[in-house]
Amino acid sequence: MTHLERFLATVERRPTDRPASWLGIPSEATLPNLYAYFGVNDMKSLKALLNDDIYPVELPYHSPTSDAIYAAFDFAKEKGSPDERTLTKPGFFEDYSDPEDVNRFDWPDPAKYIDPVLCRKAVEEAPEGYAVMGVIWSAHFQDACAAFGMETALLKMLTEPEMFRAVINRITDFYLKANELFYEATRGKIHAVLIGNDFGGQTGLMLSPDLIREFVFDGTRKLIAQAKSYGLKVIHHSCGAIFDIIPDLIELGVDAIHPIQALATDMEPWKLKDAFGDRVSFCGGVDAQHLLVNGKPEDVRRKVDELRTIFPTGLIISPSHEAILPDIHPANVAALFGK
Repeated sequence: MTHLERFLATVERRPTDRPASWLGIPSEATLPNLYAYFGVNDMKSLKALLNDDIYPVELPYHSPTSDAIYAAFDFAKEKGSPDERTLTKPGFFEDYSDPEDVNRFDWPDPAKYIDPVLCRKAVEEAPEGYAVMGVIWSAHFQDACAAFGMETALLKMLTEPEMFRAVINRITDFYLKANELFYEATRGKIHAVLIGNDFGGQTGLMLSPDLIREFVFDGTRKLIAQAKSYGLKVIHHSCGAIFDIIPDLIELGVDAIHPIQALATDMEPWKLKDAFGDRVSFCGGVDAQHLLVNGKPEDVRRKVDELRTIFPTGLIISPSHEAILPDIHPANVAALFGK
């Protein structure tokens, strides 16, 4: 099977020669270690050596304040380094209560900062045969939290729901426009997209399922429907213990749920397979909190064998976080791919 054929068969829960695998997205600090260990000089060579199946392409976005679509909004009142997360810091809308005040922020226009030529170029650089996945995130809930500061945002949901709704709706509109630009520029050249928000902690959801349904999933539904209208598979990301909202994600139309945070409560692969395996696929499952960091290659191979037994199809074998960090030894990455 080609990489694309294997990916589609896995996501559609059809028989396959083996479940698809995905390396994830190694951090820049990790790449020198990986390249040196495997004796390669670039990502294309590394993926070919590992027999990886998915080629991720980040949506090119370049504005005066950001070179990443996931950091398009300059909400933080206190400016830190460009790489610093601002989710919990006081945000622009912290002290606003009137939904009309949503217009006080200088909202970026994605059409100014997304070049269709660069989008096509980025996708066309993917080697032949891969399942090409657009990494577009569209994290409207996390951005809404950053817009107020996370603690304030969660309080606004309860005390000033229309203010929160006005902000998250405006953010969703930004992503719908940005994604349309990307989809039109790359029509017929990508096969899947990765979107999502983090809803879970280690032992449970960060907020109740009812609040997620009331304030977040309307935007999620629109983002999924938009991708589906272009014939794309939708992989939805959320870290943490999200078992209680997986039925909602299925109803919203996701094709696969990422990343199966292996040590989170109720996220055991066998439990997910029993509860949802005939309705949705998954991506992840190889623990990146302990196993890949502290385990030996034989432990990783044993885990991969276990996952393939539980999910002969329907699970893209991948680390339980999209980022491969420097604390993961390359030998364990090799073991994940049976090397």
